[in-house]
Amino acid sequence: EVKLVESGGGSVHTGGSLRLSCAISGLSFGDFAIGWFRQAPGKEREGVSCISSTAGGTHYADSVKGRFTVSRDNAKNTGYLQMNTLKPEDTAVYYCAAFYYCSGYDDHFHEFEFWGQGTQVNVSS
Repeated sequence: EVKLVESGGGSVHTGGSLRLSCAISGLSFGDFAIGWFRQAPGKEREGVSCISSTAGGTHYADSVKGRFTVSRDNAKNTGYLQMNTLKPEDTAVYYCAAFYYCSGYDDHFHEFEFWGQGTQVNVSS
């Protein structure tokens, strides 16, 4: 059984930081890219960041570039999203997903099979 478990969400003020984790089991971790997505109330899910299976490639939405950093630890089967300088508009449920390629991840995520349950991030002004 494939499991993705996010953790690290919470409530912070503007300018604060959070580090999300995505612990993955049940698949060959090193063969998969890891993507981070978010969904705010009343809005569609959107792609935030992606890191390739080899960590050789990273991708970021324009809205988070320079503030968020994606990483992975293949020895721990865990992906991370370090979020700095958080803004109220970053408030959302954040999800991780495992898939094969980062290319087009923010367009094709509706097809992805493996998702975590989500973790809430609240940023207050």
